[in-house]
Amino acid sequence: MTLLGLIDAGLPVPGFFTSRTGGVSTGSYSELNLGDHVGDVPEAVARNRDIVSDHAGSPVTFLRADHGITVAYITGKSGGTLPLADVLLTTVPGVALGAIAADCAPVLMHDGASGAVAAVHCGREGLYQGVIDAAVTALIELRGCGPHSALLTASIGPAICGRCYEVPLEMRERVARRHSAARSETSGGTPALDIPRAIESRLVDLGFGEVSRSRICTLEDSQYFSHRRDGATGRHAGVVVCAGPPAP
Repeated sequence: MTLLGLIDAGLPVPGFFTSRTGGVSTGSYSELNLGDHVGDVPEAVARNRDIVSDHAGSPVTFLRADHGITVAYITGKSGGTLPLADVLLTTVPGVALGAIAADCAPVLMHDGASGAVAAVHCGREGLYQGVIDAAVTALIELRGCGPHSALLTASIGPAICGRCYEVPLEMRERVARRHSAARSETSGGTPALDIPRAIESRLVDLGFGEVSRSRICTLEDSQYFSHRRDGATGRHAGVVVCAGPPAP
């Protein structure tokens, strides 16, 4: 099976974002659904995950989002799905981590000081609670003491954009009080949230040396899963592979 529609994450280590093309799922989960909790045939999800793992060169451990700030440290190449967590983190060479989403943003991070990588699921509530800060704090803690945060790089994958993520005014203002860059309006002038822009802004504030952001909107682009557009649907993912500590 050929994987189509991958986006390179542009990190110093292997990393990519999947689309919905190249898998074996059918119907509303067609084709490359990587979510094992959305009602798809388990055998199809397992095959789709194998396809992605083959591309990554290692079994991918996929998070299952809790929409909070839970961090899980991964120490082996077991693959599969962990208990609820919004950040997966590792320093083990060859371990692959996956953040699944379908409108929320998958975020991949790399620390050039320690070689650590992280896969993060960030939606409205996770952003509000501080999941980006939790991930960065966990990365920095793995250093002990080390160089400046400019060695941190991140890539933000496809997500619903600020023109499409309509929310009640009260909800927008609640999030915007903590992340002003999240404040947006739809093309019709109603209140909205721009989660990818807010993530990018926060990463810059935290001193990341390089941040890339996909401009693909999952609601507008049918090559990506969108829970808001379709209801029952699959999940795509961001995947990152740890290359180990930097050379001395």
